[in-house]
Amino acid sequence: MATLLDPQARGRVILVGAGPGDPELLTVRAVRALEQADIVVHDGLIDPRVLELAPAAAQRISVAKRRARHTLPQEAINALIVAHVKTGAIVVRLKGGDPFIFGRGGEEVEAVRAAGLPVEVVPGISAALGAAAEAMLPLTHRDHSSAVSFVAGQCKGLADQDWSGLAGQGRTLVIYMGVATAADIADKLIGDGVAPDMSVAVLERGTCPGSRALKTLLADLGPMVAREQVCSPAIIVVGEVVELSDAADKLARWARAAEEAHA
Repeated sequence: MATLLDPQARGRVILVGAGPGDPELLTVRAVRALEQADIVVHDGLIDPRVLELAPAAAQRISVAKRRARHTLPQEAINALIVAHVKTGAIVVRLKGGDPFIFGRGGEEVEAVRAAGLPVEVVPGISAALGAAAEAMLPLTHRDHSSAVSFVAGQCKGLADQDWSGLAGQGRTLVIYMGVATAADIADKLIGDGVAPDMSVAVLERGTCPGSRALKTLLADLGPMVAREQVCSPAIIVVGEVVELSDAADKLARWARAAEEAHA
C-alpha cells in the first residue's frame, strides 16, 4: 500500500507522535507529515516550535486535555478529525509522546477506520523514554532490571488497576499521570509488598525548559511531591535503576535541612 505521506493523496489522517517536548526529538517522518498538513489537531502541551513546522496557512486546532477538564470529549475529537478528512484535507493529529502510549491513538484509529478513511501512525519518543534519557536513568539494566512496565496513575482509578508484580527487585515501573495521586500510589505499592525504601524518581517536564529529575524513597513519594511542588506533566519511576540516574536526592536534602533546623 502506498504511504499516506504521498503528497498526491488527499483526504487522510496522519497520527503523529510529537515526542516528549523538545522539538529536536521529532522524527524525520513526523516533520515531513507536518509540512504537508492542511489541518493540525493538537494536544495542549505541544511545543509552539513544533506547530510552526506546519505551513503558515494550515489551521491549528487545540484539543487540550487537563485533569478533569477537557476542551472536547474524545468522541467529539474523533468526529472533528473525520469531518475535516471528508472535505479532502490532510489532517495531522499531533499527540504528545507516542500516539499509542496513553495517547488514545488506538481509539482515534478505530474511529477513522470506521468512517472508511485512510490513516497512518508516525511513532514518537514517549515521555518516559525521553525524560529517562535526559536524567541518565536506564529503564532496564543487566544488573538491576530485566523488565519494565508502563501504567497510568489516573485512568479508571487506582482501585481498578492491578499492578501486582510490576514493581520490586529486578523490575522497573513507570507511572504516567501520577502526580496528583502520588501518595496513594506509594500506599498502593507498599500495600502490594514493594519495600518502602525502594528508590523512586519523579521526572518533571522531561526534555522541556525547566525540567527536573528528583529522587527519594517510595515511602516519601507523596511528601516529596508536595514539598517540591511538582506539577504535571511528570513521570514517576520506581525501581533500583533510579540509583543510577542523575536525579537530585531530595530525601537526603530534606533530612539534612531537618537536622540543621533542630541543631
